[in-house]
Amino acid sequence: MKLMKPIGMIDLHCDTLIKNPTPKEGLGYNGAHLSLTKMPVGTRWAQFFAIFIRDHLRGPEAEAWFDNYADYFDAEMQRYSHLVRPCRSFADIEAAFEEGKFAAVLTVEGGAALGGRFEQLAHLYDRGVRSMTLTWNGPNELCSGHNTDEGLSDLGRRVITEMERIGMIIDTSHLNDRGFDELCELAERPFIASHSNLRSICNHKRNLTEEHFKEFVRRGGLVGLNYYKPFVVEDSNFNTFEDLFRHVYRMLELGGEKVICLGSDYDGADIPPILDSVEKSLLIKENFVKLGLSEEVADDIMFGNAYNFFSRHLK
Repeated sequence: MKLMKPIGMIDLHCDTLIKNPTPKEGLGYNGAHLSLTKMPVGTRWAQFFAIFIRDHLRGPEAEAWFDNYADYFDAEMQRYSHLVRPCRSFADIEAAFEEGKFAAVLTVEGGAALGGRFEQLAHLYDRGVRSMTLTWNGPNELCSGHNTDEGLSDLGRRVITEMERIGMIIDTSHLNDRGFDELCELAERPFIASHSNLRSICNHKRNLTEEHFKEFVRRGGLVGLNYYKPFVVEDSNFNTFEDLFRHVYRMLELGGEKVICLGSDYDGADIPPILDSVEKSLLIKENFVKLGLSEEVADDIMFGNAYNFFSRHLK
C-alpha cells in the first residue's frame, strides 16, 4: 500500500504514560511535552505510547507495574475517546484517521515487563502491546542495554521468535551491540529502532553504528529520530534543526530514505526548546525542507515511511 501524499505525523516513542500526571490532567491536559489537546486537530497523527519498565523492577513487581499503566492507558483512551482511538492493527489506525481522531498504539520499553516469564508475552499482546524494546539501559532476563555487553539469554531468544510469530514488532532501541548482532542472526522479520540516532554523528553507545543502521535498510525496518540532547550532539548543546538534520543527512547517504521516521522520546528526555512540546513537531518538516530535503522525502520522514511499514507489519 502506497500513500501518495502523506499528511501528518507518526511518532514511534514517548514516555508520557508514566509521567504521572494527576488524574485531573491525564493525557488530555497536562504540563508534559505531549498532551492530546496540544496535538493539532485535523492531522493524521499516530502516537506510540510506551510503558517504560524501570531497571530495578523485576518479577511480579514489573508485571504489576505494566498492568497498572495498561489500565491507565485504557482509561485515558475512554476518557478522551472524542480525540483519540486506541489501535491494535493498521486497520485501527486507518479507522482513527477516517474518524478524524488521533491513533494511539501501546508499546513497552523494557522486556522486564515479562517478569522473566515467557507466557507473560501473550498477556502483553492481549492488553494491546504491539511493539516492545527488549531491554532498557541495564540487563534483564532477556538481554542488556549499553550498561553491559551481555548478549541474548535463552529466554530472550525464545521471546524474539515468539514476538515474530504473534506479530509483536521487535524494537532494538537500547539493545547493546552484542545483543543487536545476535538478534540479526535470529530475526526473520523487519524490526525497528523506535528512538535512536547515529553513533557516527554523536558518539553515544545508545546510538546505532552505521553497520547496524544498514541492517534496517537491508531488512526494510524503521529508525525513529530521537530528540534527546545527548543523543543528537556530543556536548548536549542541541538547539537547532541543523543538529538533528546531520543525522538525517548521513542516514540518507547510507540508503535510509525509506527507513527514517520520528521517535521523539517525549516526556522521557531532555529536549531543546525548539521541539519541547508536541505541537512543535510539525516544524521538523519545514525546517528539513529549508535545509535541502525534497517535500517528498520530508513527508516520508514525518509520516510516509512509518505508515507504509505498519501497513505491512501491523496486522
